[in-house]
Amino acid sequence: MDELRELFRQMLDQDLIQIVLSNTRDAARAAKVKVRPVLIRGELYFQETLYRENKVYHSNHAQEEMLGRLADYMENCFRQAQMGSGTREATVLVSKKGKIAIKYRNCKHTEEQRKKTADLSHNRTKQYILQEGQPVDFLVELGVQTPDGRIVRAKYDKFRQINRYLEFIRDILDRLPSGRTIRIVDFGCGKSYLTFAMYYYLGRLEGRDIQVTGLDLKADVIKHCSELAEKLHYDGLDFQEGDISSYSGADSVDMVVSLHACDRATDYALEKAVKWGASVILAVPCCQHELNGQIRCDMLQPVLKYGILKERMAALITDALRADLLEEKGYEVQVLEFIDMEHTPKNLMIRGVKKAGMRPGKNVYNEENRLAADRLMEFLQVNPTLKELL
Repeated sequence: MDELRELFRQMLDQDLIQIVLSNTRDAARAAKVKVRPVLIRGELYFQETLYRENKVYHSNHAQEEMLGRLADYMENCFRQAQMGSGTREATVLVSKKGKIAIKYRNCKHTEEQRKKTADLSHNRTKQYILQEGQPVDFLVELGVQTPDGRIVRAKYDKFRQINRYLEFIRDILDRLPSGRTIRIVDFGCGKSYLTFAMYYYLGRLEGRDIQVTGLDLKADVIKHCSELAEKLHYDGLDFQEGDISSYSGADSVDMVVSLHACDRATDYALEKAVKWGASVILAVPCCQHELNGQIRCDMLQPVLKYGILKERMAALITDALRADLLEEKGYEVQVLEFIDMEHTPKNLMIRGVKKAGMRPGKNVYNEENRLAADRLMEFLQVNPTLKELL
């Protein structure tokens, strides 16, 4: 262990490219750990990226603290470490009996690799779909970018959110139809940052033939968005004033979007999507009040008596049941983190993709899932709107 600690000490400087710890012995603690150098306010730190149960955690540590963490990881959690700097690489293997073997290799890196190594910024430039420095017409009009492409400082979180949203759409591009117009409805579009982003990405960058309708209750918002779409010559984008539950402006839709539709409005959007047989559903629920007023469960009373805990639990259960109900109707469903929790607590996206050739409710998995969901609803004494609508 002394030799390993000395190796870590030598590697932990600004020439480090990366340290990767793998082959875990304790997946509940960490499945993998990566370490790289960063400069924070001119001081050298080491950023640890920890992977655990499909989640990623970041933390920054001074050299001695990072040294101690690495040694502890290798002694108690991992059996393998790969590390490299500008001049050498090392592989560490730990046997089941705790014996440590270290192999060294001198190396020469290309100029491109050396440039990458020299980038010690805390947040390295991310390869966004919409890039900084490249002006995009709708971003400029909505005040996110300046005319020369710089991101307005106060709008940087919005810029990141837009790009994250486009990444979710990029993931499902192959599930949208080709060879004909793609019909999309955005329920509760609001100021429509993301509606314009979706149209620009699919229509301008991907060259798809699309028709997008944004729906919202606020007349002034719809007027503003309509004027902007006309100004930008987004001919396949229109906005309508109306309520989600009573919307009847389409017979079939390929993708339904519902971002921050309040409370049961999300349920009405999901119902429309299912009945249209939409190939893709993207929903970010908001203000899930319904089950908060319904839950009755003596066993959970020690939790339910605290208002904020009851509210959060009700919101999570609401979205879990929504996901289960979509699965029952033949959708492959994921619940994903939309943006960082530090920006908004309303950060979960329900993404549903219709399974090819599946008849809703006709497979064992969905039947088992339905029964489990029914037992949960009976246990909590709740009856969510989406279940009634479907």
